[in-house]
Amino acid sequence: MAMLQLTTGGETQRQIQEAMQFKVDGERWGRVGEKGMAPALHQLYKELMGPWNKDEISTADAIFVQRDLKLVQGFMPHFFRLFRTTVKQVDFSETERARFIVNDWVKRHTKGMISDLLGEGAVDQLTRLVLVNALYFNGQWKMPFLESSTHHRLFHKSDGSTVSVPMMAQTSKFNYTEFTTPDGHYYDILELPYHGNTLSMFIAAPYEKEVPLSALTSILDAQLISQWRGNMTRLTRLLVLPKFSLESEVDLRRPLENLGMTDMFRPNQADFSRLSDQEFLYVSQALQKVKIEVNESGTVASSSTALTVSARMAPEEIIMDRPFLFVVRHNPTGTVLFMGQVMEP
Repeated sequence: MAMLQLTTGGETQRQIQEAMQFKVDGERWGRVGEKGMAPALHQLYKELMGPWNKDEISTADAIFVQRDLKLVQGFMPHFFRLFRTTVKQVDFSETERARFIVNDWVKRHTKGMISDLLGEGAVDQLTRLVLVNALYFNGQWKMPFLESSTHHRLFHKSDGSTVSVPMMAQTSKFNYTEFTTPDGHYYDILELPYHGNTLSMFIAAPYEKEVPLSALTSILDAQLISQWRGNMTRLTRLLVLPKFSLESEVDLRRPLENLGMTDMFRPNQADFSRLSDQEFLYVSQALQKVKIEVNESGTVASSSTALTVSARMAPEEIIMDRPFLFVVRHNPTGTVLFMGQVMEP
């Protein structure tokens, strides 16, 4: 959205700034209404990608535009100074070749994990602009699981059925807490740190198997995750966690429109005059694909709610044999890199 914002003007740009609550101005990034335009988001980006994290994080994002489209003079060098990347020009009239170029670029920037971002029919001869984003993360557990401790156990699915899956196990000291939802449901939260100590995976599940995971997801926000970490106690526990691999593909058009970013998708209203003043442009696709793998050694991936700490006896064993939520978080900044739910490993 930061890159796209730099290409837009007028109402289209205002909608993006209002929905995302940040704006790009000249050489700096900052939050909307922030005095002096402090480069808050640019600094956040540097913090996430810094080598001191030890765990590997890289992002792949680009704007692909029609090759014969004449760009506004000076746009390319200005864009490169700000984002250290360039606008990629392709010929969308050669649909399969254009699709290959985009997919190959994403594949290289996610080390092969995401190899087919654009499926067949995702672009056509009318395509003029495509925004793509991919994020790669490779984190090793601070306390790896022993492969010899992995055994098959029953996982209880939300429909009441069970399936046998390989589950990892280790006894160690974990940061643990529990909360109750406004409906009175208990849920357990446990933190699994990665070896760089700046990133963690938080795992949360309702204590009772019959409580749907939606009891958690319906109240989840960044403030809640911060409360989890702020109320944790280090306890010795046996953790049993399934190995899992998830892949999701999302068309972001409807979510972005629901946030108020409507004009950029409409040919007769989109304003991309800062990118090109030769042709009327609009966003035809906004796609995101995520793949995450969790095993014994670690992870490879590409409103206010009243909460109270419960007085229930903390369990000696934490067995994630039911649907659970996971959040990969950069703790120094509170940034959530990945979030998902495992309904069946």
